[in-house]
Amino acid sequence: MKRRTLLAIGLAAWLIAGCDLTPKTPFHGLDVTGANLGGELRLTDHTGQVRTLASFRGKVVAVFFGYTQCPDVCPTTLADMAKAMKLLGPDADRVQVLFVTVDPKRDTKELLAQYVPAFNPAFLGLWGDAAETAKVEKDFKIYAQERAGREPGSYTMDHTAQTFVFDREGKLRLVFPYGLETAKIAADLKVLLNS
Repeated sequence: MKRRTLLAIGLAAWLIAGCDLTPKTPFHGLDVTGANLGGELRLTDHTGQVRTLASFRGKVVAVFFGYTQCPDVCPTTLADMAKAMKLLGPDADRVQVLFVTVDPKRDTKELLAQYVPAFNPAFLGLWGDAAETAKVEKDFKIYAQERAGREPGSYTMDHTAQTFVFDREGKLRLVFPYGLETAKIAADLKVLLNS
């Protein structure tokens, strides 16, 4: 009986103290260190150069999937990333933002070259044919699907709205949810740059 009483008191003290069993992390985004996502991401950028994640070794890399005709999520995310780069100041040179199109039928290299750098000249738009795009979507386990528009032959794209962030060694570390505050994005990128 005495042992049970001591256990009950100990458990009550633990609960009252508010012990938190969730792992502590310095990040505002979701820490996914060790997750098996991403692969090599082999696609062509809007300048015509073939790129992989290894192309940016030594930099923190943020990968976002979208399409140029997206009415809201894509331009908002790219604008937020551009604001975060400004908050980083000179450290922004050590971050590479990649916009991967999920609409290769409409998003040509030329269109990506106009759209993506408009947010920040250092941002790169990546394109692949249907098979290459499908492979990258599978490797990142993202969702992308055409949805018929109001006009015949028109469509929009439903797609995953998270940003995947890789550290300087090319390991996936974070997922930023859509709408994460730019100050928090910049703070997380700074942690990765300094680790």
